[in-house]
Amino acid sequence: MKKFISLSLIFGAFCVNAQQVTPITVNNFTNKVVFTSPPKYVPTDKVPDAPLAGNGDIGITMGGTPDKLCFYIGKNDFWNAYPYPPAGGIALPGGLDIEIDRLKGGTYYAEQVMDEAQINAKFSNNNLNVELTSQVLAKHNTILIELTANMPCQARLNLWAPESSQSKKDEGNVNGCTWVTRSFDKAPLIEWPSQVAMALSLPGSTVKNYKLIDLVPGRKVTIAIVVYTNHDRTDWKAAAIKEARLLTSTKIAKRRLEHQRWWSTFWKQSHVSIGDLVLEKYYYASQYLFACTSRSDKFAPGLWGCFITKDSTAWSGDYHLNYNYQAPYWAAFSSNQINLTGNFEEPLLEYMSKGKTHAKKLLNNAGIYYPVGIGPKGLTTARWPASPADMKRMYGTNTNKIDDGYMFLGQKTNAVFSVGNMMMHFYSTYDGAYARLIYPYILECANFWEGFLKKKNGRYVVIGDHFNEQMPSSEASGVVDNNEGDYNSTLSLGLVKMLFKGIIDISKYLKIDANRQTKWYDIFSNLSEFPLGDAKGRASLKDMEKGPGNTEVGVYGLNRVSIHGLILPGGVCGPITTPAFNQILLQDIYHWKEHMTKPGEWAYTLGNGIETCFPAAARVGYNPDDLIRQLKDRIALQSYPNFWITQAGGGIETLSAVPMTVNEMLMQSYEGTIRVFPTWNTLKDASFEQLRAYGAFLVSSNLKNGVVEYIRILSEKGNRITLQSPWMKNKISVLIISSKKPIPFTEKNGHIIFDTKAGETYILELK
Repeated sequence: MKKFISLSLIFGAFCVNAQQVTPITVNNFTNKVVFTSPPKYVPTDKVPDAPLAGNGDIGITMGGTPDKLCFYIGKNDFWNAYPYPPAGGIALPGGLDIEIDRLKGGTYYAEQVMDEAQINAKFSNNNLNVELTSQVLAKHNTILIELTANMPCQARLNLWAPESSQSKKDEGNVNGCTWVTRSFDKAPLIEWPSQVAMALSLPGSTVKNYKLIDLVPGRKVTIAIVVYTNHDRTDWKAAAIKEARLLTSTKIAKRRLEHQRWWSTFWKQSHVSIGDLVLEKYYYASQYLFACTSRSDKFAPGLWGCFITKDSTAWSGDYHLNYNYQAPYWAAFSSNQINLTGNFEEPLLEYMSKGKTHAKKLLNNAGIYYPVGIGPKGLTTARWPASPADMKRMYGTNTNKIDDGYMFLGQKTNAVFSVGNMMMHFYSTYDGAYARLIYPYILECANFWEGFLKKKNGRYVVIGDHFNEQMPSSEASGVVDNNEGDYNSTLSLGLVKMLFKGIIDISKYLKIDANRQTKWYDIFSNLSEFPLGDAKGRASLKDMEKGPGNTEVGVYGLNRVSIHGLILPGGVCGPITTPAFNQILLQDIYHWKEHMTKPGEWAYTLGNGIETCFPAAARVGYNPDDLIRQLKDRIALQSYPNFWITQAGGGIETLSAVPMTVNEMLMQSYEGTIRVFPTWNTLKDASFEQLRAYGAFLVSSNLKNGVVEYIRILSEKGNRITLQSPWMKNKISVLIISSKKPIPFTEKNGHIIFDTKAGETYILELK
C-alpha cells in the first residue's frame, strides 16, 4: 500500500478565523481540522465556514450551536428551474435540527476528518458530554449521524424543508419512518420539475416518536436520512421511505465499508511532498472539498457545490461559463482524479440546441452561442429581469430585451471557454469514447468561430467580442450592439487559437472531418498576434488591440482574464512553444507587486482569480520561493477554518488553486513535453507520485539534495514520450520496470524521446 504524507495541521492563527488544530493519523495520512466555536456564516448565500462532508452529490453543512444544531442538506440536482434570478437556480432541499436543551451555553468542538470524509463533534455542559459523528456515504444517498451521551438527556429531532411561494412541501410518517418532500413543479415558467424526498429512520431502534429521543450512557443512537430526487429515480419518494425503513445495522456496516474503500482509493490516486506543511494541508483539503461536491455519474456542481444552506444563493449558484464553472476541475486532471470530472460536459451538451438558436437568431451565425450562465437540462439562469421596473432598478435602464432577454454581457466566448476543460481531459487520457462524446460540441464551437472571425490583410481578427463583461449603461438605451465590442481581445484570441489546435488534434485522432482541417489550420496559423504595448520601455501585454470603435487602449499587462485565453485553460503559449513571448508574460507577472499595499494582495486575487493567477505564474516560470510566499500570504488573508479559500466572486473554483499551483510547480506537460520540477527551487527536496501528464502518462519523481533521483512513468495508451532531461550532459538509462530491460531512446536538444507500450511502466535514472 502506498504511504501518504503525514500532514501536521497545527498552524494556530495562520488562517483568518482559524482554530487551533490537533492532528490525528489514520493509515499514515493525517488530515483533520478542528473547530472550537460555532460557524459564523451559516446559513449563507455563498461559502459556509462550517464543518463539511459530502459524496459528490449530497453535502451536509453542520451549522448551529451545541444546543441547536442544524445539518443543512444540499444536493447538486435539486434546482428551481425558474429562468429568472434570484428566485431560480440551485435550491435547498432542507435539513435536520437536533436540539438538546441541556447543552445550552456549552462548549463546542468539531472535527472535519478529511481522510475519512466524516464530521466528529463533542459538546459539553455541566458534566454532560454528547458526542456526534456524521458522514454522507460515498456510494449511497444516505446521511448517517450517530449520537452518544455520558448522562441521560433528551434530543428533539426536526426534519424540515423550506417554505416558499414557488415550491410545495409535504410530510408524514410511515411505520416509524418520518419523511418530508419539497417540489418545484407547478409554478408558472418553471421549465422542468425538481422533487426531493428526505426520509429519516433510527436503525436498530424501537422508538416510534422520532421527534423526541432519549440518549442514555452506553447506547449509540444512529440517525439515517435517505435522500432521493426525481432525477435519481422515478419512484424518488417511495424509494427514500422504503430504503430508510429497511436500513439495518448490518446494511449500514456494509455501506460504511464501501465508503471507506472509496475514500481510500481516492487518496491513493496521487501524492505530493514539498516540505511545506501549510501548502500540503491546503493541497489535500482542497481535493477533499472538491471530491465532496463532484462525481462523474452525478449532476455537475454549481458555484457553491452541494454545500447549500439557503435558497436564492448568489448568482443562482449556477454554471457560470466565463471561468467559474470550468475552474474547479483544473487540478483534478493533473492530480489524477478523473473520476471527479465526468459530469462537466453534460449541461453543456444539453444546452446545444438553445445555443444554436441563439447563434442564428442573435448573430445570424452558425454554431453555438451561450449566455454567461446556464443550469442543467438546458436551463438558462442568466436572463435580464422579466419586469422593466426591476431592470431599471438593477441595471439603470428599462430595456430588458437586450439579446432577446438573455445575459451574454457582450461576450462571445462563453461556449468556447469550456473547450479548454474538454481538451485538458482528452490530452490527459486519450480516451476515445470521451473524444467522440465531446466532438460535436467542439465542432459547433468551430462552426461558430469560422463564421464570426474576419480575415483582414492575411490575418484573422476578432471584432465585436468583449474582454470584460459589459453591463447596460444607465445613460444609454441598454442595447448591446453585437457589431461593437473590442478588437482582438486577448481572451478571444487565446481561446480561439486553443479551439482550432484542439479540433485539429481530436479530428485526426478520430479520423473524421479531414476535409476541414486545412481551413482550421489556416485559422490557427494566421490568427492575429497577441497585442503588445510599451510599458515604460518594456514590452507588455494589452487586453485588446483596440477598444470599441477603434479606440486606443492602455497597457495593463497580463491579468486574470487574459490568462484564461493564453495560459489556463488556453494553454497556447509557454516556455517551450513561445519562449520569447513567455518572457514578456513573465515580466508582467514580476510587476504585479507594484500594485500591492499589503501581503496577500498579489495579482488582485481577493476579488477573483486565485485559481488562475497562481498556477499561471508557475507555468511561465515565476520565482518559486516568492510564488509560495505570495500564495501563503493570500491564504492567510482570506480563508475559512474548514480550509476553504474564499474570494468575493465564486466558490468552489478556489478549490483548484493550491493543487493546480503545486502540480504545475512539480510537473508540466501541456506543451507536449513532460518537465519535472520546472518551477521549483532545486535546493529544496520534493517528490510526487502519479501526477497525470498529457499523453495519458502517470508520472512520479523524487528530488533530493539537488538531484532528480528518478522519473517513473506509466504509459496508459502507448503514446510517445518527450521528456525535458533534468540530467544535462549525464548518462542515463531507461528501463521497463516489468522486465528490467533497457530500451533505446533518443536525446535531442536536451530532450529524451522514446516510444512506449500501453500498460508498461518506465523508469529513468542516472547510470
